Amino acid sequence: MNDVIVVGGGVVGCWTALHLAQAGCKVTLLERDSIGRGASYGNCGYVSPSHVHPLSGPGAIKHALEMMVRSGGALSVPPRWDPSLWRWLMRFRKHCSGKAFEQGSRARHALLRSARALYTDFAEQHADSLQWRTAGLMMVYRSPDRFEAYASAAEQLQRDFGLQINRYDGDNVSEVEPALQSGLAGGWHFPDDAHLHPGQLMQQLRKQLDACGVEVRESCGVDRFVMGAGGLSQIHSDSGESFSADGFVIAAGAETSRFAKSLGCKIPVVPGKGFSVTIHGAASRPTIPMIFEDDHVAVTPLDGALRIGSTMQFVGYDRSVPEHRIELLKRSAKLHLRDPIHAAGEAGQEQEERWSGWRPMSPDGIPIISRLPKARNVCLATGNGMIGIACGPATAKLAAELMLDQTPHVDPEPYRVARFN
Repeated sequence: MNDVIVVGGGVVGCWTALHLAQAGCKVTLLERDSIGRGASYGNCGYVSPSHVHPLSGPGAIKHALEMMVRSGGALSVPPRWDPSLWRWLMRFRKHCSGKAFEQGSRARHALLRSARALYTDFAEQHADSLQWRTAGLMMVYRSPDRFEAYASAAEQLQRDFGLQINRYDGDNVSEVEPALQSGLAGGWHFPDDAHLHPGQLMQQLRKQLDACGVEVRESCGVDRFVMGAGGLSQIHSDSGESFSADGFVIAAGAETSRFAKSLGCKIPVVPGKGFSVTIHGAASRPTIPMIFEDDHVAVTPLDGALRIGSTMQFVGYDRSVPEHRIELLKRSAKLHLRDPIHAAGEAGQEQEERWSGWRPMSPDGIPIISRLPKARNVCLATGNGMIGIACGPATAKLAAELMLDQTPHVDPEPYRVARFN
């Protein structure tokens, strides 16, 4: 294919456009907002081979219910009329088995491992502009029982996926990361993980796209698709323009499912809203990114700032940032970090950047990277959930390979959309 349109200017869409352009395609990228302003912007920037396990698995329903009923829990599913979410939850429940958990873990591992290598190559040229750091990731526990319970999962990750994991009991964890308070139960450190500034990654990808001659159309939302005998023939924008191409990659994140009916297939992806607050000039400056596992809250050190993020809300396409959600994030940070999160003497509110974004959640935790059965000139690249940054370049590389009929660098079978149809 010589002429390809990519829908979606997030991390997956931009990486896909870059791979296609480097392969010699003429590429047009359509983004309804600005490049990288969606879920790719305010997340915690983890490049995490450690995130092998999907959310669905044995015991997931019980754990989810515990989080929902707990005051200040990380998970929220407010009751409302939303049949698509109900269907998604039923699919999620179906995948909470040992077999599905193992299949999901292996599929995610393949992409995460590939993406880690691709990021290493990319960072060799652009490390400073990305704030690329290789300090690993620390999972920190207050609860001794939860800390000890993770030992079996750590053993499985080491045995089945070759991950390197270091255990730190008690105050040994605060010796490794002095920004932590004393008296914690311990931590599990994944030294092969890395992190970056997601906003700066998107800026660098935009520069690469411009250098490769990709036509980027911002403020260009998709209104409808026009199907022809051979597949998708045209895209009409919300401003009345029409776009034609030989091939199309739909990488619209959580909004991809809105196009399912016109594309003639089921795309069970729903928005899982996450939040973050970035505190510029923060007094607390850890060197290692951490997840506070008792609260499911993540912290990322950025140059001159501290980002605190996480939580999951299934509230549809809602962008609001409730005050109490931000306070939950900051409360968890205060329970774990030695220093105040705001610098002394500074007006904390004026130093904060608050954000919410829609993670594209698939029910089995496996991304959808697949050509469509009824429209072979269309490829989906979505459903990356909470590992969009972490597996973005590998997701995009596979999508480009499928689009160009090249030999895929990972087995594409686990990511086929046909598994839901």
